[in-house]
Amino acid sequence: MSKTIALLGTLDTKGEEFRFVKELIEAQGHRALVIDTSVIGEPAFEADVSREEVAQAGGSSIEALQEKEDRGEAMRVMSAGAAAVVRRLYDEGRFDGIMSMGGSGGTAVATAAMRTLPVGVPKLMVSTVAAGDVSAYVGTRDITMMPSVVDVAGFNRISRQIYANAAGAICGMVETEPPPAEEKPLIAATMFGNTTPCVNKAREIMEAHGYEVLVFHATGTGGRTMESLIEDGYIAGVLDITTTEWADEVCGGVLSAGPTRLEAAAKTGTPQVVVPGCIDMANFWARATVPERYQDRNLYEWNPNVTLLRTNVEENRRMGEIFAEKLNQATGPVAVFIPMRGVSMLDSEGEPFWDPEADRAFRDALKANLRSDIPVYELDHNINDPEFAEAVANKLLEFLGSA
Repeated sequence: MSKTIALLGTLDTKGEEFRFVKELIEAQGHRALVIDTSVIGEPAFEADVSREEVAQAGGSSIEALQEKEDRGEAMRVMSAGAAAVVRRLYDEGRFDGIMSMGGSGGTAVATAAMRTLPVGVPKLMVSTVAAGDVSAYVGTRDITMMPSVVDVAGFNRISRQIYANAAGAICGMVETEPPPAEEKPLIAATMFGNTTPCVNKAREIMEAHGYEVLVFHATGTGGRTMESLIEDGYIAGVLDITTTEWADEVCGGVLSAGPTRLEAAAKTGTPQVVVPGCIDMANFWARATVPERYQDRNLYEWNPNVTLLRTNVEENRRMGEIFAEKLNQATGPVAVFIPMRGVSMLDSEGEPFWDPEADRAFRDALKANLRSDIPVYELDHNINDPEFAEAVANKLLEFLGSA
């Protein structure tokens, strides 16, 4: 069955390369929907969506951008315009997958558009920067990054093969359907090495009641991805057992999920059970990378590449206030469960991060600022005790009407 592939890029500087890929896509029985994001030169061929339309969607015009001659402004406008156009065309059912090619600038524009699309829509970016840190381009979406090896500039024995591989790859993606499977309601859960026993037990309980559990590693990207899927309406309920990313946000650690963490479920009304899992630790890389201001604090080398900072009373107090602020926005069912014998493996009696005073600071600040109708359950267990996991899972099942 013929599919339509959106082909997004600059048809002035890379027009012949895009024409080449377009012809390869069409040779495989599919249609290419070409969207032009060029600004300065003349397009090599006519696009289905012109650069004028893209610029207008971004709040400007090609004439204004050419007159201003400000690359940064042009990038901003065309990124915003491409994002708006691509999402509109997808919502109208105009294409089944999307592909682009370019350097750092073209990659920034194209991936901004790709990130507006739901998870599962095939997205392929052939890029000169694909072999480096691409987290800023990929974000929380399933964008496949293909290194161009050489610059996307003209044709040679290497680039021809790369372009052909890319055309074959995107055609294969849009042609392939996952095998049929039972559609179960999705539960999102957050996990860290220090909360694995708890999450595994809770997951088993949810699965036994007919739910499918998506586990997100709380490494910044994991939290952001989970929040985006909640916003997109994929998630029926949330077991937010490992909220450690807030410790990194407060302490300047390397695994922060940003200041909007804990907002998606609240704003969408998605039932959620929240646990201050691993808020006793902020993450840094190897010991030598830990900021000087923390060198005299309680540090634990989890492995040669990860060093954990034990959060203190003030940092936990601040997190208690933040959790209350975020959860007070909830429009759906929410409950907080606090393990009184520690929020991680390391925060257990006799372990390196055992600090009842710091844990108490979080509890007191949370309860002092939380809406009175949001229950807080304080259980005499460590977070990884099976009884604690059972209580958390059973509360979410109650919210979902499955208890």
